[in-house]
Amino acid sequence: MIRALAITVSNRASAGVYEDRSGPVLVRLLQEAGCEVDGPVVVPDGDPVEKALRDGVGSGYDVIVTTGGTGLTPLDLTPEMTRKVIDREVPGIADAIRREGELAGVPDAMLSRALAGLAGQTLVVNLPGSSGGVRDGMAVLSRVLGHAVDQAHGGDHPRHH
Repeated sequence: MIRALAITVSNRASAGVYEDRSGPVLVRLLQEAGCEVDGPVVVPDGDPVEKALRDGVGSGYDVIVTTGGTGLTPLDLTPEMTRKVIDREVPGIADAIRREGELAGVPDAMLSRALAGLAGQTLVVNLPGSSGGVRDGMAVLSRVLGHAVDQAHGGDHPRHH
């Protein structure tokens, strides 16, 4: 069983201005992908994201998926906080998620600055803050999640004949 942590990055939802909508969608889709999920933990953008990611890595989660904070506004700092925590980037995941969004007819998908990478053996993936962006992103991530986690834990490459 893959242990997953869902983190919602939203200044307004963390302040109680409105309800977190994308986090519960993320939790459900991670469960459908075969994960045992904690969260969503709702944090404001900036330093609290770095702390939540470091806490999650320290707790030994196999995967941490964030939703929110990946856009172009001055307060969208999730990729910068993620970069402080990860050891190695896995750019293909974020690229595939953006590409899938564009193919699905969401031209704004190219504006996402989301990252994916490894912090030790924990896979960290940023998704957009909308429910649709979470659905599109998880459609991509769920296809490789098991293999990515296995690889992060030192698993061998499958043999294709």
